[in-house]
Formats: sequence, C-alpha cells, structure tokens
Amino acid sequence: MNLRDLLKFLLMVVAIGLAGCAALSPGKGKPSYDEPGPLPPLAYYQFLSRLSAAELSRERMVLAALPQNPNTHLRTAMLFGHPRGPLDLGKATQQLELVLKSNDPAAVSLQPLARLLADNYAERQKAEGQLDRQGQQLKDSQQQLKDSQRKALELQEKLDGLADIERTLPIRPAQRPVGARSLK
Repeated sequence: MNLRDLLKFLLMVVAIGLAGCAALSPGKGKPSYDEPGPLPPLAYYQFLSRLSAAELSRERMVLAALPQNPNTHLRTAMLFGHPRGPLDLGKATQQLELVLKSNDPAAVSLQPLARLLADNYAERQKAEGQLDRQGQQLKDSQQQLKDSQRKALELQEKLDGLADIERTLPIRPAQRPVGARSLK
C-alpha cells in the first residue's frame, strides 16, 4: 500500500465517521427529536442502548415534556420497549398506533418503522405470555410432584407400620390340613 492509497483510506474513514456523526445533534451526542425520516429514530435507538437504567428514566421525563408528534411517539415507544428501560410493551404499542393511524406527512415516513416495531412488540408480548403460562404450568407440576411425594411417604410409613405389627405378632404353629390325623 503506497502513501496515496493510505491517504485515500484515511480520508474515507474520516468521511464515514463524519457521516455517522451527522445524525447526532451537537452537544451530548443525542439524536435530534424533530428530524424526519427513519434514520434519526434508528440513531436514537442506538443512543438508548448506551444509557444506564437511571438515564433511561430521565429520558422518559424528557420525552414526556416534548410536544407530542409522530417522532416523539415513536421515540417514546422505543423507550417503553427497550429491554433495559422501563419496559411497558402495552404503552409502547399504544404510542406506535398513534403513528400508524396518523395521516401527518412526518408520520407517514415513520410508519414502516412503526409497523416493524409494533410487530416486534406484539411477538414479544406473545412470547412473554407463553413464558408466563409455562412458568405457571411448571409451578403446578412442581406442586403436584410435592403432593405425590408426600403421599408416597405417607403410604411408605403405613407399610412400615404394618410390617412392624406383623413382626410383633407371635408365630403361629403350622396348621394341619383338615382330615389329617395325628400320630399319637
């Protein structure tokens, strides 16, 4: 690799880096809330993944204070659906429905992303419901197993008690068959 190729490569890396930063607003590295189109919301989702749980809670308050528009609804849905955040898929779905039902031009451009998120959240809710049912079935099975083990122990105790009684009984002489004569 010669010097010219190295300079081209470095220039390309810098250009890619600057392009990646273009989606972020100046200051805290936080995406702008009012930019149209799907790329700023995706940058916002990446921003959320870098936040701690406490920062996610603060972000929730920031979103609540902003004017309610399709971008804010979508970001609120992302926040409610974020695995490390204040997870509430029901509220996230409600926010997405506001975007999906809107005829606002800003909402129309976000609707494919909103549909994708809504489908994802619906699948997650379905999986959580199945997990809850399976958890309940496991608890029920464990309780039935405990009950069966308790009953088995009770039956074993009864058998042991009967065996103890049988051992304490005097040994009976062998009975002669009927009609047998004694040899006296």
